[in-house]
Amino acid sequence: MNYEILSGMIFQLIGGLALFLIGMNNMSNGMQAVAGDGLRKIITTVTNNRFRGLAVGLIVTSIIQSSSITTVMVVGFVNAGVMTLTQSIGVILGADIGTTITGWILVLDIGKYGLPLLGIAGFFYLFSSKEKVRYIALMVMGIGMVFFGLELMKNGFKPLRDIPEFLRLFTLFSPDNGGSLVLCSLAGAMVTAIIQSSSASVGIAMGMAATGVIDFQTSVALILGMNIGTTITAFLASLGAGANAKRAAYAHILIKVVGVIWVLPLFSLFIRLIPWIIGADPNTILVENGVTTYPVVIKGIATAHTVFNIANVILFLPFTRLLSSSLEKIISDDPSATVHRLTKLDVRLLDSPMLVIEQSRKEILNMGDKIRAMFTDLRDVYSRPEPDQETVKRIFQMEDELDIMQKEIATFLVDTVSREISHRHTMEAQAHLRIADEYESVSDYITNILKLHLKLSDAGIKLTETKRIEIGRLHDEVAAYFETINTSLYRRQSVDLPKVYSQGSAITHQFKKLRNNHLQRLSEKKMEPLLSVSYINMLNSYRTIKEYIQNVAEVMAEKN
Repeated sequence: MNYEILSGMIFQLIGGLALFLIGMNNMSNGMQAVAGDGLRKIITTVTNNRFRGLAVGLIVTSIIQSSSITTVMVVGFVNAGVMTLTQSIGVILGADIGTTITGWILVLDIGKYGLPLLGIAGFFYLFSSKEKVRYIALMVMGIGMVFFGLELMKNGFKPLRDIPEFLRLFTLFSPDNGGSLVLCSLAGAMVTAIIQSSSASVGIAMGMAATGVIDFQTSVALILGMNIGTTITAFLASLGAGANAKRAAYAHILIKVVGVIWVLPLFSLFIRLIPWIIGADPNTILVENGVTTYPVVIKGIATAHTVFNIANVILFLPFTRLLSSSLEKIISDDPSATVHRLTKLDVRLLDSPMLVIEQSRKEILNMGDKIRAMFTDLRDVYSRPEPDQETVKRIFQMEDELDIMQKEIATFLVDTVSREISHRHTMEAQAHLRIADEYESVSDYITNILKLHLKLSDAGIKLTETKRIEIGRLHDEVAAYFETINTSLYRRQSVDLPKVYSQGSAITHQFKKLRNNHLQRLSEKKMEPLLSVSYINMLNSYRTIKEYIQNVAEVMAEKN
């Protein structure tokens, strides 16, 4: 064996695989950045309609070019409670079809143009000042890397044809009988589980087939196993997650394993079906100028991969609810394995930053709902002669929850903005960080007002009827001010800053009027010091709340 040839081959294979994987990552990042808003809208349309879930999984995986990211994202959504198990199975089935798109991209015979494509796109990426152009260039660079990496792998595999030891090794994986077929599928599963990228392993199989190292039948047997190996990523993501997340990962494994099991006995029939579909024999060999090529084999592999996954989806789609209910019976709930969070953000979503941003927006709206409830409960405290203990307890509990929610949102968004996302989405993430902080501060001051009220109550001091009416009116104005801004946030409406400032000035004017009235009464009549100080601090707290709400409006105006 010529070790110089062997070492050169290994370096080409490793370098080609690395370029392929980096290219897939760049292509995914570029596509996510370009199609970010569309991706967010698509994922939020998932319902219990299995066909819509299928379409979402297919489209999302086609955009991000990775079924592994999609399935991990689905596990994260299920674990966070954003998606039901039945919904997740539909999306996973769609992702199984979407992942075959990569194979069809590789069918394009432009491997020799991979390096020029990479170079031209690289200049645009480095020197363009327009962000959208840079992300499109990043996507094209990724495509160039994928093709150039595949070309390097193909060149690396060529010497194998002249090394008898390797050819004898590959005869062990020739699917001539049932045992060899299973062994070949297991080899494909193992390779994909190690690489954790079905697209890369499919590229490897295509590279070997395109150079004649393995025949078409062997490559298809490897592809079947690779479909099982790709489930390892979602399985690893489910470790330490809740029971529902585990069920989603196991559903993915079960779908793939059962799919391969029913194909293996029909393998010879399945192989004969492919030439009929593409209208050519994948084992076709051409010899031109002494160079042997296999012009149809890559198309045949891509077709086999697609047909297998479509057939599997047709088989499982009618039984998504049955599969869901069966997994719920088999895998029992384990409360100790579930990390309880107040937000539905999950670390598994970080592979798709656009979805973290969309989910953080929903969590901010949840914070807004809690603040609205706090305003309502605080008004109820004012209206009663004695504070209702259940209401008081509820306000304090909501303030604690909002504090935790703000920290959870901040943790995820800080991780998100450090990733490869567009400037516009970075600004949106930063806006969410600021709004979450302002909302948490509003809850602090609502609680502060409650504490002042309780302090008076504990001392046996009550607000006079005049002060109770005055502070009630100010409370209503501030609560209405919050409702206006929060509704705009909910409806994604732009805010009219001059109007916001006008309403804020009216509240400030009301605050000053009440403060002056109090000071005037204080000069005319002796007042309990605790009552005087508490009342002024209540007024100051409402003015501060108004400032925080106004800050939210300004953030929204900057974002738009």
